[in-house]
Amino acid sequence: MSRDADPTVSTVAIVGAGSIGVAFAIVFARAGFNVRVQDPDAGRRAAAPKEIAERLADLTNFGLVAEAGAAVLDRVVFTAELAEAVAGAGLVQECAPERLEVKRQLFAELDRLAPPSAVLASSSSAIRPSAFAAGLPGQARCLVAHPGNPPYLLSVIEIVPAPFTNPETVSRAVQVFEHSGLAPVLVQKEPEGFVFNRLQGALLREAYCLVRDGVASVEDIDRIVRDGLGLRWSVIGPFETADLNTRGGIASHAAKMGPAYARMGAERGQNDPWTPELVDRVERERRARLPLDDWADRVVWRDRALMALLECRRRNNLP
Repeated sequence: MSRDADPTVSTVAIVGAGSIGVAFAIVFARAGFNVRVQDPDAGRRAAAPKEIAERLADLTNFGLVAEAGAAVLDRVVFTAELAEAVAGAGLVQECAPERLEVKRQLFAELDRLAPPSAVLASSSSAIRPSAFAAGLPGQARCLVAHPGNPPYLLSVIEIVPAPFTNPETVSRAVQVFEHSGLAPVLVQKEPEGFVFNRLQGALLREAYCLVRDGVASVEDIDRIVRDGLGLRWSVIGPFETADLNTRGGIASHAAKMGPAYARMGAERGQNDPWTPELVDRVERERRARLPLDDWADRVVWRDRALMALLECRRRNNLP
C-alpha cells in the first residue's frame, strides 16, 4: 500500500502517541510522508516505536505494506515539543484525549505554532469542530478527521468541517488522506458523534437493552452481529442489504418491513418513521447506484463475496 506522498505536503505532524497516534503514524509513514509525533510523556515516546514496528511486521506478513517495516519506521520521529513537531507540517493530526477543554487549549496552541497553510485536523470521535475551534484566528483551517480504529486496517475516515471551515481546507485534507490510502467521507453537518459513532451507538444502545431485558446474552448478541449482520456488512452496507434482501429493491423492503421497524422504535420511545418522501429519496439513490435490471446479478455478487469471506475464515481457523 505504499504510494507516493501528496506532492504538496511532505511532512505530517501527529499530536499524541497513544493508540490512535501510533496508528496514524503507520498510515502516513506507509504512504511516504515524513511523520513527526509529539507527546509530552517520555514513556509513550519510548514505547511507541516498538508498537509501530510490531504492527508493521504484522502488516508485512499479510502483504499490506510494500516496503520493509524498518524503512517505514525510519520516516517517523518523536519529540516532546509541539513547536518542533508542527514546524513545516502540511497537516497536523491531533490525537489527544476526548475532552473538550483539552482540545480547545491544544488547538489554540496549534493555531499559533503551525504554519499558516497547515490543515489542523482532530481525531475526535464525537466533539464537534465548532466546539473547539470557534473564535480562533485560524478557525477556517480546522476540522475533524475521525478514523475507523485502527486506520491502517479500516480505510474510512470522516471529514467533518465546521460551518466556518474553508472548503479549500477540506479539499487539502481529502487529498492528503487519499494519498495515505484512506477513503474520506465528507459529513455534511456536524452532529455529535458524526456518522460512524451514531450508527455504532444505535446498535450498542439496542444491544444493551436486549441484555437488560433478558432477551439474549452478551455472547449471543456478539455472535448474531459477528456471524450475521457484521459478516454481511463487511461486504455491503445497511441500505444495500435491505435493497438486496427484497425482490423489488428497497422500496419494496420499506413497504413490507417499515411498519415493524416503526413499532420496534416506538418500544424504545423513538418516533422516526420512514416517510414516503424519505423512502423515495433513498430509493432514488439506490437506483442510481443499481438499476433494478441489475439486481439479480448483484445478489449473486454478494453471495460470492460472502463465500470468499467464509472460506478465508475457515482457512485461518477464525470463528
